[in-house]
Order: sequence, then structure tokens, then C-alpha cells
Amino acid sequence: MKESLLEILCCPLDKHDLELEDAEYDGDEVVDGALVCTECGERYPIEDGIPNLLPPDMREESPA
Repeated sequence: MKESLLEILCCPLDKHDLELEDAEYDGDEVVDGALVCTECGERYPIEDGIPNLLPPDMREESPA
């Protein structure tokens, strides 16, 4: 994912801003890390360059 997406993404639970944490890059693309809500603190993983913005209770917990 491009880091510029942070300008338009928001927390699906409370609509507050997200911050990028623990980012790993491949060139200018974020390939792993987490998006963290500035208000509620919920974490949304980024895996293989794709942010998972599903609410926590809707994420599949079992490994792929």
C-alpha cells in the first residue's frame, strides 16, 4: 500500500485517523506493519501490502 493512503483511510469503528506503525517497505510501498487508530487504539494489520480494515470481531483468527 502507498503511505499516501493514510490521508483518506480512517478507523472503521470510530472514524478517527490512523497512524502507521512497525512499517516495512519494499521501495515506496508499505508491505507489512499496522495501522493504529489515534482515538481507540485498535490495530489493523498490513500484510503483503494490503491493509485489513475489518473490525476485530470480523477478522479471521486462524492462519491462512
